Amino acid sequence: MLGFGNVNRTLVGLLADRDSELRARGISWRITGVASRRLGWVAHPGGLDLALLSGNTAPVPASFPGSLRRSTNVSDWLRAAEADVLFEATSLNAHDGRPAVDHMRAALNHGAHAITANKGPIVYAYQELRDLAAARGKHFLFESTVMDGVPIFSLFRENLPAIRLHGFRGILNSTSNVILSGMEHGLTFDAALKTAQQMGVAETDASHDVEGWDAAVKVAALVTVLMGEPIPLSQIHREGIGALTGEQVRAARAAGTPYKLVGRAQRTGKGVEARVAPERLPMSDPLASVAGTSSIVYFETDIFPGLCITEEHPGLYATAYGLLADFIRAVS
Repeated sequence: MLGFGNVNRTLVGLLADRDSELRARGISWRITGVASRRLGWVAHPGGLDLALLSGNTAPVPASFPGSLRRSTNVSDWLRAAEADVLFEATSLNAHDGRPAVDHMRAALNHGAHAITANKGPIVYAYQELRDLAAARGKHFLFESTVMDGVPIFSLFRENLPAIRLHGFRGILNSTSNVILSGMEHGLTFDAALKTAQQMGVAETDASHDVEGWDAAVKVAALVTVLMGEPIPLSQIHREGIGALTGEQVRAARAAGTPYKLVGRAQRTGKGVEARVAPERLPMSDPLASVAGTSSIVYFETDIFPGLCITEEHPGLYATAYGLLADFIRAVS
């Protein structure tokens, strides 16, 4: 487990909780390595103590501390852990995707399946990592990167073969949606942002969400994987919600055309055009009623003109479940 914050900690609990279901599928597991800024590169191929992994102290081996190995870089750590699967859940670097891209590359070169909740490797190195995984006979999977663990990528990969995706639009950033919902109910922008932070949805520095970067990266990931058109972030028109006032937001809601931060992409004769920006939507639009931490994406395909997926008020377990589902896909 590379990165040991809320997501991978929740995954530890989910793995333990679903152990009987995993064993019924012929899957046994143990955690042999944990890496984070606080812990460093910790490995023990015999398995690390789950009780201590879930606490605030550094993990120790299940057998005895003397067999604990500490490495200095990801490649050495993967070898020390004898890793078969890497779960990568570090913070997103929206500018170049590193070091997450390097982590995925190292895992595949080591001979491990590479599973990530980080959008950077898709946006900046999808084709390289996809091809490297195929060459190594391993999987590069990333279901938790957009709308938590909702099966978007696997839906198209496994259940919609030969479908032609013309475009999509959606509400993909929870922080902005919580802020707009709060402003509709009378809060100022700052008060609504504080509410999102108290809920644990927004970071202390929420500029990444408010300025539309998070939504733009998710749009880029969907375009790259599902539409087969790698798109640089510089080609996605991006506007955040910071310029909207409470009066504007409430007036739009009263008029029956609420503001939503919409990410969209459309295939054209020149390729794919994509954008992220606040839009006023009529209440007849399925996106208009999605509030708070909920998300939605509406796909336009040649077979299904309107295919809609909605996720209502997800928690950390939804993100962790995406990693778990990818784990099962990889090792089954």
